[in-house]
Amino acid sequence: MLKHAARIPFALAPIALCLAQTAWAQTAPSAITTPATLREVQVNATTESDSFGANALSNSRLPADLKDLPQSAVIVNQALMKSQGATSMSSALRNVPGLTIGAAEGGQIGTNINLNGFSARTDVYLDGARDRGQYYRDTFALDSIEVLMGPSSMLFGRGSTGGTINQVTKKPSLKKATEVQVTATSTGMVRTLLDHNTPLSDTSAFRVALMEQKGNASDRDQSAAQDFGIAPSLKLGIGTPTQITFSGLLQHNHDMVDYGLPNLNGAPAAVSRTAAYGNSDDRTISNVASLSALVEHKLTPLTSVRNQTQFNRVVTDARETAPQGLGTLTGVGGAFVPLSTGTAASPIAASSNLPLSQLYVRQQSHDRVIQDQSLYNLTEFNTQFQTGAVKHALLTGFDFGSEIYNNQNYYRNGSCNGVALNAVGATTGYSGCVALLNPTNAPNTAPSTAGNLATGQALSAGLFANDTLDLTPKVKLVMGLRQDYYSANIGNSIPTTTLLSSTSQTVNFTSVRAGGIYQPTTAQSYYLSYSTSFNPSLEQLVSTTGGTQPLPPTENRGIETGGKWDLKNGDLSLTAAAFQITQYNARAQDSINSALYTATGTVQVKGMRMGIAGKLNNKWQVFGGYTRLNTSIINAIAPATQGNMPANTPRDSLSLWSTYSLTKQWEVGGGASYMSSRYMSNTDLTQVPSYVRWDAVVAYHQPKYDVRLNLFNLTNTYYCDALIPSDGGRAVPGLGRSAAVTVAYRF
Repeated sequence: MLKHAARIPFALAPIALCLAQTAWAQTAPSAITTPATLREVQVNATTESDSFGANALSNSRLPADLKDLPQSAVIVNQALMKSQGATSMSSALRNVPGLTIGAAEGGQIGTNINLNGFSARTDVYLDGARDRGQYYRDTFALDSIEVLMGPSSMLFGRGSTGGTINQVTKKPSLKKATEVQVTATSTGMVRTLLDHNTPLSDTSAFRVALMEQKGNASDRDQSAAQDFGIAPSLKLGIGTPTQITFSGLLQHNHDMVDYGLPNLNGAPAAVSRTAAYGNSDDRTISNVASLSALVEHKLTPLTSVRNQTQFNRVVTDARETAPQGLGTLTGVGGAFVPLSTGTAASPIAASSNLPLSQLYVRQQSHDRVIQDQSLYNLTEFNTQFQTGAVKHALLTGFDFGSEIYNNQNYYRNGSCNGVALNAVGATTGYSGCVALLNPTNAPNTAPSTAGNLATGQALSAGLFANDTLDLTPKVKLVMGLRQDYYSANIGNSIPTTTLLSSTSQTVNFTSVRAGGIYQPTTAQSYYLSYSTSFNPSLEQLVSTTGGTQPLPPTENRGIETGGKWDLKNGDLSLTAAAFQITQYNARAQDSINSALYTATGTVQVKGMRMGIAGKLNNKWQVFGGYTRLNTSIINAIAPATQGNMPANTPRDSLSLWSTYSLTKQWEVGGGASYMSSRYMSNTDLTQVPSYVRWDAVVAYHQPKYDVRLNLFNLTNTYYCDALIPSDGGRAVPGLGRSAAVTVAYRF
């Protein structure tokens, strides 16, 4: 199956070419007009469009029409998420080839994303404002998810090497509607949603989304979750020159983090899909509060000003246990003896010819209390004007940010088979051991001791301008410039050779963006663009590793060329692009002193992508994409990584989802997700195999209610989903064959 699945992506190329040629033949050339930079996009309260076709881009720093954007973008809208039964942002982003799920350094807390071969941990946004907190993001309050590909610091400030992910929340409208939805899964999860919108007057409305779920999130052991959330929003002045929107997100998660399987002989240990190596008293408790105020004012029909203030606070109390390594009980007194050891400068993958029944997993505590708080203010000025024959759509603005981070670490030093696992005075946190084939998942009784307290604070400011010029009715030029200021300092209560007692950093960086767009007809758009971005070494406000001084920021440069085509009067869209992203000053571990780092690494990604979204006819619709990434560490970012592929970066990935309406009431559909093999760490010593996962849906629709059956992983394929690069690499098995039944009722 995998052999044939690998051929699927290349089958899309002739289809895309034929459809594009059809668009050229059917569409007469016409003048292209500049769309208004500020646009009013009204979203229905609960009766969303059933089309998988792209919504208008909601981010005010981007044009509403994808054809006017000289970069690739993928929009996963609510109709697609509902059809697939996607309840988390991670599951929704399965529709974006080239995007993988990873983990933050020190453990997998929250939704951590790798995009086009680079970490996007701090490149997640909520309604256009940075959402840097570590928590598990749900879809209950989202209208869509917008993924912008490539470096974009000119638009968003620091970060965005591989791209950005913007969560678009549901907004109030003047249409009264209420929907209640209940989902029950074969894994034991029950999930209830409420989405209520009510007009308060002719120009104001209130909307609230509620979520509660309890049960096992997957078929793996230790996947229990108990979550709830509320997202209220109030909009005033709808349809008037001045609109004010207040919105919030309050979310509570009580989950069990899955650290996956240890590696053995260059791959995840060959054990049961359900095997988990934590303790039954593990838990990750997160409380999320996000508050936003948005004021939009039209000065004239072509000129507007916008101001957004957003406050985020995430507090996470985590007691987590990870499989740190494999070994045997062959030491003195039955002590744990690791299969292999290594240093950061020379990592060695675990290997053994022993029967699995003789192997044990050493457990390590990853306990911490994290407080992450941020406050951002963004002001934008949009106007359109004309100089001679050239039309301009000018966006200028400035933004400010304040961030505070605290991470109190705790460790549990325990024993294995009655023998201490940690040296006297050590803070390594080895808490116990379990059999590889039969983990007991019992409570851990090792005492918890406070360790290092890591603190960080940052201030940021940016000033930018972007002009889209209509040189002719068919040719547009995009030019942007931004100046950023970023100042951060961090501290550690227990400094070591790799944890500095304190350090600070101030970065001033100029980002640029340039692109040309050629639109011979209203259905075609071709572009070439160049963009840059940067990542300060203290960007995540976590304990920096190495050196007595902060490192220079990474500098990222991207070039992309592609085309976009609208078919069937805009009901169906096709996209194709080729790109290259190069990261300079990547963190490089010193080959002599592994405790030191320098900014001498270089990572390059060359790739291409294709996409399709929308309706083939009134009954049949499709959403899919294919991405090929050719990645390489040109200058080593760690010993033994020269020429390697970066971790968690598949060469080929594809997603395809399609539904067909048999009658007005009955709908069937399904699709596949394919991903080629990936390395678990940059050493390229451990690898997870390629896979194809097939899903399906059957839905029954009535004016007042819907009933939907989602079937996941029909062939019960054993595959690895999230990857964790630390300790030689760990892999989290994906969901096995399972089902979910959803009933939605509209009032």
